[in-house]
Amino acid sequence: MIKLIVGLGNPGAQYEKTRHNAGFLFLDALAQARSCSWSNKTEFQGLMAEYALSGHKLLMLKPQTYMNRSGQSVGKIARYYKILPQEILVVHDELDFPAGVIKLKKDGGLAGNNGLKDIAAHLNTRDFCRLRLGIGRPQADANVADYVLSTPSAQDRQLIASAIERGVAEIDQILGGDIGLAMNKLNAG
Repeated sequence: MIKLIVGLGNPGAQYEKTRHNAGFLFLDALAQARSCSWSNKTEFQGLMAEYALSGHKLLMLKPQTYMNRSGQSVGKIARYYKILPQEILVVHDELDFPAGVIKLKKDGGLAGNNGLKDIAAHLNTRDFCRLRLGIGRPQADANVADYVLSTPSAQDRQLIASAIERGVAEIDQILGGDIGLAMNKLNAG
């Protein structure tokens, strides 16, 4: 069963609507759907919200350490609450999928994502689930860092929002531990 959902992104108004903040956008949509509010938890270097699912407390975390240092925040909260890596779901942007694609993955490679690398380093494992939100790739001659830190087109923004809606609709299935069923539903669409 998942006990902690981490959304990856960068703090600050200048990053709020960028592709790289897809994880934050997902958690904002989930918090809104569950009527949760965010509170600043400086001891965990992040914004935190919580709600109950079938009698179990679920924590949501938006690290405020910037993407590449997300593991600092995740490691602190996992140690404090004694959350195992396999009880963590990390939601992040995915360059390898077109905008609008959402896929669930259990452990495995880190696809060059520095936020995931830092989390794996602080947890000493890659054994955590990922919910990957497609943002598409830039043109061949474009800088990847500039691309992920830019605002998507109106069309891509709508596709990403639609993927987030599908993910929020399936989140209870994921959190309840039926990862296989949730993977089949999300990964097929």
